[in-house]
Amino acid sequence: MRLPPSWVDALGGDLLLEPDYDELRSFLTAEESSHAVYPPPDDRLAAFERTDFEAVRAVILGQDPYHGPGQAHGLCFSVNRPCAPPPSLKNIYKELSADLQLPPPTHGDLGPWADRGVLLLNTVLTVRHKAAGSHRKRGWERFTDRVIDTLSSRPEPVAFLLWGRSAHSKAPRIASHHLTLCAPHPSPLSAYRGFFGCGHFGQVNRWLESRGQQPIDWSLPD
Repeated sequence: MRLPPSWVDALGGDLLLEPDYDELRSFLTAEESSHAVYPPPDDRLAAFERTDFEAVRAVILGQDPYHGPGQAHGLCFSVNRPCAPPPSLKNIYKELSADLQLPPPTHGDLGPWADRGVLLLNTVLTVRHKAAGSHRKRGWERFTDRVIDTLSSRPEPVAFLLWGRSAHSKAPRIASHHLTLCAPHPSPLSAYRGFFGCGHFGQVNRWLESRGQQPIDWSLPD
């Protein structure tokens, strides 16, 4: 698990290779010896590989990866093609359509957002097969907190979209010159409590434009 150079420079080192993360690496080795773990090793840092530190304009923060086979590929809420969009992602698309009048994509790959400066980050970057939350409190949170803190220290404005309670807990880490938007998780269990109608996509673009920046292209063509 090697971070791309822009993130190594920003974070002050390739943190996941340092002794402080020995316990996390040992845990993952043990897990993989007896369980399927998602996403596969080559995809675990995909969010950082697709979005350089200097390019980050917005952050969508989720919880942990999808725990079904073939789905997770290192970008929060996104799934590999040809996987069908899971229920949470379908709800994200519903809100996207209602907010910006964009047609709902037929696929679940959010990679184009990452390429346009949206860091698609989970608070925990791995999970055991069919065991949501199984890799929490094993060291990932310390790493992703460092990522959030480092982005927060940037003078350039960044929009943070915090979806779900796990993401909401990171709000105090974000400096006031950034935009912080909170909404319930887009899961079918909670989307009707305020995710639908939150208008985050449009709010981000209006906020960026008010600061002289280009809006984000949220479209996801086939």
